[in-house]
Amino acid sequence: MKTEVVGSRVVREDAWGKVFGQAKFPADVNAPNQLYGVVVRSPYPHARIRKIDDTKAIELAGVVTVLTAKDVPHNSHGVLFRDQPVLADYVRMVGDPVAVVGAETLEIARAAAELVTVDYEVLPAVFDPEEAMKSEVSPLHPELCPTNVLYHLPIRRGSMEQGWAEAEVIVERTYSTQHIDHAFLQPEAVLAHLDERGHMVVQTATQYAHYDRGEIAHALGFRYSQVQVKTLAVGGAFGGREDISLQIMAALLALKTQRPVKMENNREESFYSHSKRHPMRMFYKTGADRNGKLVAMEARIIGDAGAYASWSVNVLRKSAVHATGPYEIPNVSIDSYAVFTNNPFTGAMRGFGAAQTVLAYESQMDLLAKELGLSPLEIRLRNHLKVGSTTATGQVLTSSIPLDQCLAKVAPYFQGKEGIL
Repeated sequence: MKTEVVGSRVVREDAWGKVFGQAKFPADVNAPNQLYGVVVRSPYPHARIRKIDDTKAIELAGVVTVLTAKDVPHNSHGVLFRDQPVLADYVRMVGDPVAVVGAETLEIARAAAELVTVDYEVLPAVFDPEEAMKSEVSPLHPELCPTNVLYHLPIRRGSMEQGWAEAEVIVERTYSTQHIDHAFLQPEAVLAHLDERGHMVVQTATQYAHYDRGEIAHALGFRYSQVQVKTLAVGGAFGGREDISLQIMAALLALKTQRPVKMENNREESFYSHSKRHPMRMFYKTGADRNGKLVAMEARIIGDAGAYASWSVNVLRKSAVHATGPYEIPNVSIDSYAVFTNNPFTGAMRGFGAAQTVLAYESQMDLLAKELGLSPLEIRLRNHLKVGSTTATGQVLTSSIPLDQCLAKVAPYFQGKEGIL
């Protein structure tokens, strides 16, 4: 097959604009007569809002408006479930937005935000997902699920009784991964305005313009066709721009004031604004026979969804499906959970749930190899998936399984390296 692309040097469409500083990022876009929006966020992880007093903020020269939950036509958004408020009247995590100020300059908007006082009734918070799973712990989203367990996926294959009977070596360990922020170079920014038709136009950097469009339309009470989302240059995302951040609040301010509205997070605000990678606690028990063949594996994976659902269902499903790694295991029992807590909400990040389980199943392989007196390479060669293998979910693999070729290519580079061969 001949192609003009594969094997050739192709210039990226956006390369020249970025190299010469001509590319337009959301922070670079402005409009005549625009206002600036700044968010007031909760310092508490769990609280009920008794009262918001914006009197001093409104009195500050240059302040045009202060909006709270009562000003949002439909106060909810979310990619899978609309469980997240645009502006909260009930706080479930530190950083929940409770008010947004619109002012003539960014400096005035920031000063006004400091003058908004919020009376919070601070409530007990839960930060450990295992603790949150207990029946006696009050659910954070009772309208969505009766407990804090948002999602549970069980996977079963073969007979665990038979598998453990065949196992001559068993390794049992617990593994944990942490919250990770995407830390993209370009913090969130947005410009929103009403066009001559009265349609809302939102310019931002997003990974899901069509999702954003639906979220904005729902919250504002617009038809889908009345919202346009323009995706400008994206300065990094890695999954962190799959959820709404400032888009609805900027659009709401633009609707209320009938003026263009610019909003831009600084780095601290960005940390509060977007999702994180799911921390996971993974309990693994893996068994092999004397020849180094895997015969059984049990895994219990608990993912911290944080305060809102975001993509947690999809992420923990991926964790379960990939929990066995690239290895054929005839007897498998996996339980994967997504659990609400008062931690920052977690969502999409590179690897989408599959990255965390690598730590567990590959560590188990190394420990089994040590127990069996095999090299880490050899135990993988004896157990990797091949054409014709069946996964834990029952999928029969028919093509594109070149792991043996990959291992054969890299093996010579590790010859003589202790702990590898």
